[in-house]
Amino acid sequence: MVENVTGSIITERHCTITISTCLFMNYAMSDTIKEENNKKMQEDELSGSEPEILSHQELLEITRKTLTDVLKRDPLLSDLPSGVTLEEVQAQIALEHGQSMTVYVVRDDGEEMPVVVQQQGATVMDLKRAIRRYFTLKLTRYQRSSVNISWRYVWHANWLLHEGSKLKDDNALLADIGIRNKSRVSFIKKLGERGELR
Repeated sequence: MVENVTGSIITERHCTITISTCLFMNYAMSDTIKEENNKKMQEDELSGSEPEILSHQELLEITRKTLTDVLKRDPLLSDLPSGVTLEEVQAQIALEHGQSMTVYVVRDDGEEMPVVVQQQGATVMDLKRAIRRYFTLKLTRYQRSSVNISWRYVWHANWLLHEGSKLKDDNALLADIGIRNKSRVSFIKKLGERGELR
């Protein structure tokens, strides 16, 4: 813990959060907002008033709003949804640098889901993990529910199909199977021994 100029006790965690938030906000603010903010800070210093103390939740909300504004202005990241995760940002950047590829997974209802997978050395299991990540984010972001999907059941009851061949080997490389950027993969139900759906 540290004692600041005004005599208040500040924890190390509070300093880290405040400094990182200020640095991030300083980067994200336009010049006019920075000028207004600097004037206000100078007025506060001259008047001797205490700086505004924000709760952790308020800092999170400010950071979330600022991050959303930054992402909307960036041409490479502007198509990311609000509430984006670090993993999604990194995947989008890797995609722009050619280090990842988009595989479209087609559901039974015809919906195509763009799933991002690394370009080099990606396996069928990596594709399955990317599908799981996509669904989990979609459910939590848009349905605001905590639905638990049994992925073990999903992969037990369904095949992934690419150009008529079932992706049976989880260790097979996507490149060896012929899955490239913008390839389409679909779900099909596994059939029992007598040709019935199980």
